[in-house]
Amino acid sequence: MTTRSETVRWIEEVGLVPVVRLPSSALAVRAVEAILEGGVSVVEITMTVPEAVALLRSLAGRLGDRVLLGAGTVLSDEQAGQCIDAGAKFIVSPGFDAQTVEHTLKRNVPIMPGALTPSEVMNAWKAGVDMVKIFPCSALGGAKYLRALKAPLPHVKMLPTGGVSVATVPEYIAAGASALGVGAELVDQAALEAGKDQLITERARELLAAVKNARAK
Repeated sequence: MTTRSETVRWIEEVGLVPVVRLPSSALAVRAVEAILEGGVSVVEITMTVPEAVALLRSLAGRLGDRVLLGAGTVLSDEQAGQCIDAGAKFIVSPGFDAQTVEHTLKRNVPIMPGALTPSEVMNAWKAGVDMVKIFPCSALGGAKYLRALKAPLPHVKMLPTGGVSVATVPEYIAAGASALGVGAELVDQAALEAGKDQLITERARELLAAVKNARAK
């Protein structure tokens, strides 16, 4: 059983939060297995995946401590509770909802709500969240925007999401990202549908290596 601080440390050490947003549970399971095979032990299952809560429960039962399982696109305190009961170890939301944050923290589970402007980031951090998801980061200039946000807010742990790829990892790490949310660049639906799960495994390895190399510099 990981504590809240251990969960956050695990995410920071891995440096990646793969976002699994796919049109079926079967594809999502294969994506998770391919990501794990590539050495990435953190996965976020979004609530837009059909039967997402049941999928979380099934993965938590099957994979146990091999993976740090999170729930994404969580939009309410009720949804957060269902995900935690199903085995989610962290909660991610596209925006800030005070009730969802309060409920999740009461359950002693880390939460990473989405924010974009300095005011939104400050409000989220003041509410006691563990990390702030900067989303959609790429739409506002990617790593340059993150660097600008970090300058007055160096104490805030930030998880930029959107526009993260092997090529942009070094810029984001240099700009001060605590970890990186990575979506379609890693969880490639077309590759899965073509039975090329190995491509996801290879990309996971490449992204992990990119994070490690960027941090070493």
